[in-house]
Amino acid sequence: MKLKRYIEEHKNQKFDLIIIGGGITGAAVAYSASSRGLKVALFEKKDYGGATSAATSKLIHGGLRYLANMEFKLVRESLQERRILGNIAPNFVYPLPFMFPNYIKWKGNMWKMKLGMFLYDLLSYDKKYTWDKSKRLPNHKTLSYNKTIEVEGNVIKDKLRNSTVFYDYQSIFPERLTLAFIKSAFEYGAKVSNYSLVENFSFGKANEINGVIVKDIFSGDTKTIHAPLTVNCGGTWADLILNLALDKKSCHKVRRSEGIHIITKKIAGDHVISLQKKEGGHMMIMPWRGHSLIGTTDKEYNGAPDNYKVSKQSLYEIIDAVNNNYGKKISYDDIIHAYGGLRPLVDDQTEGSYNTSRRYEVLDNAAEGIEGLITVEGGKYTTSRGLAYHVTELIQKKINKKLNKSFSYKLYLAGCEIKDMKEFLRRQHLQYDDFFGFDTVEYISRNYGTQSHTVFQIAQENSEYADVVSHDGELLSEVVYAIKHESAMTLKDILLRRTGIGTLGKPKEEILQKVIKIASEMLNWNEDRKQEEYNSIIELYTLPS
Repeated sequence: MKLKRYIEEHKNQKFDLIIIGGGITGAAVAYSASSRGLKVALFEKKDYGGATSAATSKLIHGGLRYLANMEFKLVRESLQERRILGNIAPNFVYPLPFMFPNYIKWKGNMWKMKLGMFLYDLLSYDKKYTWDKSKRLPNHKTLSYNKTIEVEGNVIKDKLRNSTVFYDYQSIFPERLTLAFIKSAFEYGAKVSNYSLVENFSFGKANEINGVIVKDIFSGDTKTIHAPLTVNCGGTWADLILNLALDKKSCHKVRRSEGIHIITKKIAGDHVISLQKKEGGHMMIMPWRGHSLIGTTDKEYNGAPDNYKVSKQSLYEIIDAVNNNYGKKISYDDIIHAYGGLRPLVDDQTEGSYNTSRRYEVLDNAAEGIEGLITVEGGKYTTSRGLAYHVTELIQKKINKKLNKSFSYKLYLAGCEIKDMKEFLRRQHLQYDDFFGFDTVEYISRNYGTQSHTVFQIAQENSEYADVVSHDGELLSEVVYAIKHESAMTLKDILLRRTGIGTLGKPKEEILQKVIKIASEMLNWNEDRKQEEYNSIIELYTLPS
């Protein structure tokens, strides 16, 4: 399967549905709608899963802290979707233990912790009903002081009482999981296109939207794509997109919350250490690819979303949170890589973005006098598949057409058709260990699933592409695969969203130049474009001063 940019081959096709936005929400809606029989076109102004969907803590979770707001329905939905994602994307989603160190000074909160853990287990009553038994999650447990220190020796020991351990899932590569939804939609006939900016809407009679005007970022060509219904899945940009259709400002303004993460050398064990900050809120130290992923911040952002950048102040807030609440100290120089993004929040939620839930709203903009447009606001990564189902149900009503039954909850995503991960990996090692290192087979098998055979084949056919380019065994053949099969168009696409070569910080210069050489040859970059791509990567890895 080769993912193609529809904007390059548009031939005046008519669609049932246009989707604006190629993050996890738009990708999931495209999959849901196309799998139920609709002709779908999706346009993303940059790269698939390149904004909010990439700036995550890499967790698929139920939202334990939402219990404090009595949001039982949201938590139950999240836990159900957690299990479904573990089923339909088994190579991306894995059980992960979380630890809450409990201190004597929290004496008044211990009963809340115990009640919360009990409710979390109760609301996830079906968590053991997984297709692959390796995805089953146990109930929470309490570890003694000594056992806590034994498994996580860097927690602060002063006044430590014990710890509570529970389980959620980790998504090892959220950007590729988002891409799996895009690929699944593509397999059902959806036309998708990254680097395709929706500049405006096309109108029929009165204020009825009948399509969008799209600009190809690379060629500059502008095309009009028609459909009777458009879904605005712009996430952080949803209100700005809506304003294109309205003479007045939308009354559904998206609030934006900043979330920043840093990556350091490993400073904790194999648990996610959840730290209760003295000033309120939580901070997590998470294991990821042999490093520690630390985050996230959660504070309101009021600027223009296109102007957002990670600030030095925000990075120091993370450092201070670790140093004030954890036994292993870190400094600014310990940051290997930092990334941030903006989360969309529904406008009428509680004051303070940390206490705000991640619920979503699906809005029929006919209420504002704009026919032919649906806007999705809020939401979180874990519940995106379920959100897409509800959006498709509204679409069915709007177009007055009976759609095929939904089955996205019981079919594997593209490349994820694996019934038993342990058996799959065993077969992969038997087939490829004679050609590649153990770590290489593990990494590529997990991140490419059943499509990994093509990645291995590219390396076997050309020894140049068999070069190992990361500490956990990635191959240059992934770069070729990303461009040839996955619509990667820029160096950032390749390094951050198709491969993991650049997700742990700036690659060695030698490796970076090898990637640029392959990309420039396959994508026909001239010297100016090569320099532009290189400069963008150097800027990305330069921490704010």
